[in-house]
Amino acid sequence: MIPANKIIVALDVSDERKLHDLMDSLKGHEVWTKIGMEVFYALGPKVIHEAKDRGFKVFLDLKLHDIPNTVGKGIASLCKLPIDMVNVHAAGGSEMMKRAAEAVKASAHSPLLIAVTQLTSTTTEQMNHEQKIMGDVKESVANFAKLAKASGCDGVVSSPLEVELIKELCGKNFLTVTPGIRPADSAANDQKRITTPMDALKLGTDYMVIGRPITEAKNPREALEAILKGQ
Repeated sequence: MIPANKIIVALDVSDERKLHDLMDSLKGHEVWTKIGMEVFYALGPKVIHEAKDRGFKVFLDLKLHDIPNTVGKGIASLCKLPIDMVNVHAAGGSEMMKRAAEAVKASAHSPLLIAVTQLTSTTTEQMNHEQKIMGDVKESVANFAKLAKASGCDGVVSSPLEVELIKELCGKNFLTVTPGIRPADSAANDQKRITTPMDALKLGTDYMVIGRPITEAKNPREALEAILKGQ
């Protein structure tokens, strides 16, 4: 069995009716919801209140990445919303992450601050040739994770394949939020560094982000319940 509170359902839809139907279909399970760019930019902050009204914890996934002052002020504004987790891009650097951490600590309810390392759609080849970061993608993830911890973040976003390394380097209490989770019978889509939910749990992830295998299923609630059963 997979604990429901370890699953963050990515509500990546821009249609308001479909969003409400999805949230209503998941009610009763202690899963988190992820409000990302697609839904937040289309429907605005009200979706966060709607998710909270239905009893869900909310991960606001906007991946802020800008100069330190802008990100610090942006995080301060976002923390006025009833969010439980928010993220920035670790590639923005230590000063940017420190300003974000300061803004979180100064807020009324201090949501978890998570830094994105390398996207789960990124391969080592892409990282080497397009980002001009040499070495293996795990090395880059490890470097960003150490930088994020030193800058005051609560954890990082990574693939499940890097969880054990991150825990070894940053401690077991440093959180890992892992997209790239696909049940064995699901398509990988644009994800590259992936595992099944059970494998991610065995690797020690704290939160697993699952989107399309649930949200695009004919019956999202049944799809979620099958995942919770380890199917």
